[in-house]
Amino acid sequence: MKKPFNGLPAHFICSCILLCSMLFSLACIKQDTGFPGPVPDDAPYKNPAIPATERAADLLSQMTLNEKLGQMAQVDRRFLQEDEHITEYFLGSLLSGGGSAPYPNTPESWVKMYDRFQEMALNTRLKIPVIYGIDAVHGHNTLYGATIFPHNIGLGATRDMEFIERIGRITALEVAATGLDWTFAPCIAVPQDERWGRTYEGFSEYSPLVAECGAAYIKGLQGEPTWNDRKRILACAKHFAGDGGTHEGKDRGDVLVSEEVFRQIHIEPYRAAIEAGVGSIMVSFNSYRGTLMHGYKKYLTDVLKGEMGFTGFIVSDWEGTEHLAARYRDCVREAVNAGIDMVMIPGHYERFLITLKALVETGEVPVSRIDDAVKRILIIKFRMGLFEHPFSDRTLLPEIAKNEHKETAREAVRKSLVLLKNRGNILPLDKKIRRVFVTGKNADDVGHQCGGWTLTWQGTTKEDIPGTSILQGIKNTVSASTKVTYDPDGYGVKGHDVAIAVVGEFPYAEWHGDKENLALSVVDVDVIRRCKDQEVPVIVVLVSGRPMIVTDHLAYWDAFIAAWLPGSEGQGIADVLFGDYNPSGKLSYSWPKSMDRFPVNYGDTNYDPLFPYGYGLSYK
Repeated sequence: MKKPFNGLPAHFICSCILLCSMLFSLACIKQDTGFPGPVPDDAPYKNPAIPATERAADLLSQMTLNEKLGQMAQVDRRFLQEDEHITEYFLGSLLSGGGSAPYPNTPESWVKMYDRFQEMALNTRLKIPVIYGIDAVHGHNTLYGATIFPHNIGLGATRDMEFIERIGRITALEVAATGLDWTFAPCIAVPQDERWGRTYEGFSEYSPLVAECGAAYIKGLQGEPTWNDRKRILACAKHFAGDGGTHEGKDRGDVLVSEEVFRQIHIEPYRAAIEAGVGSIMVSFNSYRGTLMHGYKKYLTDVLKGEMGFTGFIVSDWEGTEHLAARYRDCVREAVNAGIDMVMIPGHYERFLITLKALVETGEVPVSRIDDAVKRILIIKFRMGLFEHPFSDRTLLPEIAKNEHKETAREAVRKSLVLLKNRGNILPLDKKIRRVFVTGKNADDVGHQCGGWTLTWQGTTKEDIPGTSILQGIKNTVSASTKVTYDPDGYGVKGHDVAIAVVGEFPYAEWHGDKENLALSVVDVDVIRRCKDQEVPVIVVLVSGRPMIVTDHLAYWDAFIAAWLPGSEGQGIADVLFGDYNPSGKLSYSWPKSMDRFPVNYGDTNYDPLFPYGYGLSYK
């Protein structure tokens, strides 16, 4: 090997040159060479009386390239090396990914953290506030003690748009109370195959219902006609597009349908979201006919921004841009040129900023593309009132998990339950019934009934999540003379008047939730069988993120309720079981008969489900 400099190998010299170049680029970003002076106090962008578009244009005209690039970077708080980097790199956005919370996980900790980050942002020359995002997908679900609502699959079963809007409004209030101003919700996927582990995040398999529910939720989160309301937050419709339509329900898989079907089923809900005023849209991990959506300019720019007239900004999903090519540089170029405005990095932000700057300087990413992205982000920040009110409003702290919100969540549970079988009108039960036997792994675990995206990314089986378990709700409802016995495994049922078996799935989220076979577990089947073997009537309550295969067992059940993932207020299930509420939920998904006749969706040729879309019994 040739050693040109004092015996050092050539590749070592090249590596040193590359490292020095990167360090110089990093220093330039931090110091912003050619740094202009301070802006005057009467700069137009500082005037709230001027329209947001004009303020954004003025601010953009005063920004250096480094200041612009910082607005396009979104960093998870866990990967922020030091708070001062918000100032040094002009970072425009932060987020808390699944389970990313300050310690201790209290409202006060969130407020202090948010305000501290915001102080760093306001130390910059232009004093552009950060926008902070979080996956508050069924309430402020990363905050310990927040109100946890049913997941979207349950809300779709309510068919009540005013109620869904109210849930969005409460979620926004509890998020805003901790200082945060943006949720990555609602998910307006249209799941076509329940093997997909995110099925429960979709309101329905039927695109028009998804569009209607999504628009209602967006209005609840953002308000109308403007978002300059400290009790509202920015919504984010996700994931554009086709996440629910991948082949065989594979998460991050490929959608293989025709363009006509792709648009009709998977893109159409975004039209309703845009009409509802959604300010941000997140790109999906999936591909469409072999092309990853994160790099699909036709749909991100031509269709979404052009044809559909979306004026907000597009954000990538978690590291979603990093799968477009073998080289990181190519990934960044393809993603930004395709139309992504903000990149959820969520770590290694120095690398992203250095790379994007180099791409702009070589002309591989046009300055016009950068300006368009940054202007879109700034317009949203102005419309939200962040420049006038960058810090948290601590007077909102008492709003978190207040009784009124808990009661709304309880009502959401009642409205979302779908009664699928009621042999001999065994339901509703008499509150004065003599002996009730409760069994099943999901009967006394609030974590199970909340599902994924609760405290952590994949959810938790811990029993210390604040809320009311289904077992506790039953105990709260029956008369003082009624004896309630609980055994999770179904032992000791003999002699009881009725058995309530609460079975179904453990918590899960994306990736981990994908499942080839949706049959009930052997454990669940055995629990129910032990009750039937003692000739005790059995009411099955299924806690799950999707319909499951129950055909071979249904004949032995006296009643069957789909409870979905009801959230923290299990009392709502007892309200239905004992007749305080007449079940009104209707299936927003077709219920399949078997895995060999799967998937099944409303409108299919030879449509033959176990229970059809829209099915649901009542007591009256």
